[in-house]
Amino acid sequence: MSFQPVHFYQTGTFTVGNRLLSAEDRSVQANMERTNSLNSGHRACQGCGEALGARYAIDAAMNAARGRLIAANATGCLEVFSTPYPETSWQIPWIHSLFGNTAAVATGIAAVIKVKRQKGQSEDVRVVAQGGDGGTTDIGFGCLSGMFERNDDVLYICYDNGGYMNTGVQRSSATPPAARTATTMPVGPEPGNAFGQGKFVPAIAMAHEIPYVATATVADLRDLEAKVTKAMSIRGARYIHILVPCPLGWGSASHDTIKLARLAKETGIFPVFEAEFGEVTGTLKIRRPQPVEEYLRIQKRYAHLFGKQPAVETIARLQAAADKNIRKYGLLDQEAN
Repeated sequence: MSFQPVHFYQTGTFTVGNRLLSAEDRSVQANMERTNSLNSGHRACQGCGEALGARYAIDAAMNAARGRLIAANATGCLEVFSTPYPETSWQIPWIHSLFGNTAAVATGIAAVIKVKRQKGQSEDVRVVAQGGDGGTTDIGFGCLSGMFERNDDVLYICYDNGGYMNTGVQRSSATPPAARTATTMPVGPEPGNAFGQGKFVPAIAMAHEIPYVATATVADLRDLEAKVTKAMSIRGARYIHILVPCPLGWGSASHDTIKLARLAKETGIFPVFEAEFGEVTGTLKIRRPQPVEEYLRIQKRYAHLFGKQPAVETIARLQAAADKNIRKYGLLDQEAN
C-alpha cells in the first residue's frame, strides 16, 4: 500500500528534514546517516524536481541495499547537470550509458553481478537504471520493454518532467495534452500538444506483468521512499515513474516545484499508485480533489489557455482526463468526502 503517514497538520511543516518527528518516523532524508548519493555541487536549475527525485530515490535505494548499489544513467538532464566532465556529484558506482540503452546496460551489469556472485567473487550488489521521460518513454523504450519481458533483476526509475528539457524543451511522448513546448507551439486552432498522443509507461509496464510498478511524486517523500524500499526488496524487473516538475520547461516559479507535484496528484492529472504483477494493489488517496485549473494556471506552458478568451473546452477536456484517472485507479478517499 502507498505509505504517507505524516501530514502537515501533525507537524506544522512539509519539510523533509523534519527533526520534530521521532527517529523511527523520520524519512531517509531526515536521517543524519543518509548517503547523499547525489551530492551538492551539481548544476541543476533552481527548484529542479529531477534533482530532488534522484536524491530521494537513490538515497532510499542505497539505504535498502545497505550501500551495495550500482546505477546506470541515461543521457539527459540528470546526467548533464550531475557529471560535467571531469567532475561528478555522484557518490556511488555510476555509469553513463547512451540515451536509449540504459535498461540494456543495467541488465548487463546485473548479469555480471549474478555470475560473480554464483562464483563467490562478489557480494549481492543491486542495480538501478535511471533516465528521464525522453530516454525512457521514447528513445529507450525498446530496451526497457525487453528488460521487462526478460524480468531482469533491475529497478528502473523514470524521472518524468514531460519533455526533452536538456536539449531545448521539445515534446516527448510524456508531454501532456495542450502543453506548449518548442515543438508544440501555442498557436493555431488547437494550440499546444495534441490530444490523443503519447503514452503512459506505468500502464505499459503493468501489461508486462512484472513484479512491481509504482508511480510517485517529489511532493510525497515518504510514499516515494517506501516504494523504492519495497522495490528493492523484490527480485526481477521493477519500474518506478516519478513526476518531477521542471521550472525551466514548465515556466513555473522555482519555489512552486513541490506545490505543482502535489497538485498533479490532488487533481488526478498524475495518478499515484502501485501494482504487482499487473494488478493495482494500492493508491495514494486524494482527500480533497482540486480542479485542474489550479494546477494549470501556475505554469506558463499552459498560459495560452487563460488569455482574453479562456480555452474553456480544452480545460474541460483536461479535467475530464483527470476525473477518468480518479475513477480508473480508485484515487478518491471516500472516507474524507
